[in-house]
Amino acid sequence: MFRKILIANRGEIALRIIRTCKRLGVKTVAVYSNADLESRHVISSDEAYEIGAGPPSDSYLNIPKIIKAAKKFRAEAVHPGYGFLAENPDLARACEESDLVFIGPSSRVLAQVANKLESKKFAEKAGVPVIPGAATEIQSLDRAESEARKIGFPVLVKAVYGGGGRGMRIVRTVKELQRAFDNARAEAAAGFGRPELYIEKYLKEPRHIEVQVLAGPRGKAIHLGERDCSLQRRYQKILEETPSPALDAKQRSRLLSLALKVVQATHYENAGTVEFVLSKDGEFYYLETNKRIQVEHLISEIVTGVDIVEKQLLIASEHRLDLSQDEISFTGAALNCRINAEDPAHGFAPDPGRVTKFVPPGGPGIRIDSALYDGAPVPEYYDSLIAKVAAYSLDRDGAVERMRVALNETVIEGVRTTLPVHQAVLEDERFLRGSYHTQFLDEMLSGWKPKSAISSEEIAAISLAVKLATSKVELASTREGTLARGGWRSGLRDQQITKPALYVEGV
Repeated sequence: MFRKILIANRGEIALRIIRTCKRLGVKTVAVYSNADLESRHVISSDEAYEIGAGPPSDSYLNIPKIIKAAKKFRAEAVHPGYGFLAENPDLARACEESDLVFIGPSSRVLAQVANKLESKKFAEKAGVPVIPGAATEIQSLDRAESEARKIGFPVLVKAVYGGGGRGMRIVRTVKELQRAFDNARAEAAAGFGRPELYIEKYLKEPRHIEVQVLAGPRGKAIHLGERDCSLQRRYQKILEETPSPALDAKQRSRLLSLALKVVQATHYENAGTVEFVLSKDGEFYYLETNKRIQVEHLISEIVTGVDIVEKQLLIASEHRLDLSQDEISFTGAALNCRINAEDPAHGFAPDPGRVTKFVPPGGPGIRIDSALYDGAPVPEYYDSLIAKVAAYSLDRDGAVERMRVALNETVIEGVRTTLPVHQAVLEDERFLRGSYHTQFLDEMLSGWKPKSAISSEEIAAISLAVKLATSKVELASTREGTLARGGWRSGLRDQQITKPALYVEGV
């Protein structure tokens, strides 16, 4: 096992990696931007090194600075976490050239699988179905129109590199194509530094289901079951669950088999996730392979008892996978809610700031992964994810009930969050039946507003009621020569005003 590693990431996932390292006796080096000086991952690591200013290009995306820090502190390996450089073959290559171990696939495999078109070709050769679409990059509008007509509208314009819904547009008509093409190209270039696009068939109301895999050398690979990630807002996942309520035993067996075929065809090694869509007619289509630990990995850990970070370290340091498929057992059901610092009442705009109060949930079956604390800053430069709340029970209904309680217990003040969205989802009958798809949440939110969004009329009514009640108390106090708290309360009762319930996140 490694003696010391550098974590090329921040916040919650850096803290998650540090916790496993502490248990294994592995020393950790944190890197941080000057905007993250107060971050918990800095405080919790054994050593820390400031690598630049707040913008990611000056810090967490700066490969030479990361390599310099690893060498300076004599780290043996670099763990990239997720996001930032986690799937960047240039970081893996820089590690290899500097006698550092990259905790993930080799630079060759990363480069091979990072290109979604090349990844689809490997899947097809292995006999895994892929979504119908263009076989090569689309470099001109004329070619885009030609391919779209061949495939049949609606189509998806997608970035060849990257993910997370960026560089992706739905196109329903020829008229929409130029704007979608230009916007997707610009977004891909800005987000991933690569503007290349391709086109594939748009599937209406599919499920998005992924398989967690662990792969060792010489083709040995196992799975840790599937996660249903169909609850998405504009292609951004917000809630995941395992097992998927959409699958029967036969479908599950086929999905898991297809995922392992992809892993073996690409000679993948370390932890990864093979993603599929399930069409309305019950067909699985390969999407892509995520070449890192996933945000939602915690629910797979909960139902299997496997520490995925520990297995990443073991595979990278000792070149072996110490588990067989027969040793993996699956127990119960788990849900993960991603809590973002965003304002649901104003188009989910990011809401950076300082968390004035944080009270995490607790109780049986609850796990929270977060780097928050009272007074923690939420910088403007980074992804808005600030906490993950997971709930486990022996069945899905029990996990949902525990999640409801956990979300109601969670207190985050100082920044607005997406807690109300999750609370609304957990009350929706379609979600409770497990009957949802990737477009479900956007449809649900089209006419929705947080209960905590009080109208100006309600605010005016509350203000007037408080003024009237205060006047009565002051009058009573003048007559009695004292200001009684009972008078304040009775004054409010006289006005028969009930203040609307507010959510805890400071809206």
